[in-house]
Amino acid sequence: MTRRRTVSLAVMLAALVALAGMQAGTVLAGPATSAPKFLEWNSMVGVPQAFTGTAMPQLNIRGVIGGGVPWTLTKGKGSIRADGHLKIKVDGLVLASTLSNPATTFRATVSCLTSTGDTMNVQTGTFPATTGLASEGGGDSTIEADLAIPKPCIAPIVFVTSATGSWFAVTGN
Repeated sequence: MTRRRTVSLAVMLAALVALAGMQAGTVLAGPATSAPKFLEWNSMVGVPQAFTGTAMPQLNIRGVIGGGVPWTLTKGKGSIRADGHLKIKVDGLVLASTLSNPATTFRATVSCLTSTGDTMNVQTGTFPATTGLASEGGGDSTIEADLAIPKPCIAPIVFVTSATGSWFAVTGN
């Protein structure tokens, strides 16, 4: 009977050690899931003629001015997580007149209304963009960044912009 208790005790001890090891591995690896998305979109629109340049400042969107000429895009999608992680994928973001992209970089701006009603615009750094005709892969870019967005971020709008901050595409349809 003593031998049976020793074996049972050894098996229980081994199970506890294994369970503790699994628990420690989970803690060291961090959470298995990421922060939830609070905005996800599958369409964007290029800047139309009416929103270009500074001639009509009342047509800027939350202080973000449209690019100097109209832009169009094949596809734009992305998401923002509650922790501020932003990911955008644009395809064929090009000048509407030539269907070509001359810009080597894009960046993004996330615009939020704060709980006090103020507008807060947060920009990413620049990200590479392919140049050339959309039909040959021009205007493609992936933007991924962690941003310090206000909490709460009310009525978010996401822009793909030039390096200087003029928008070429915006969430919407």
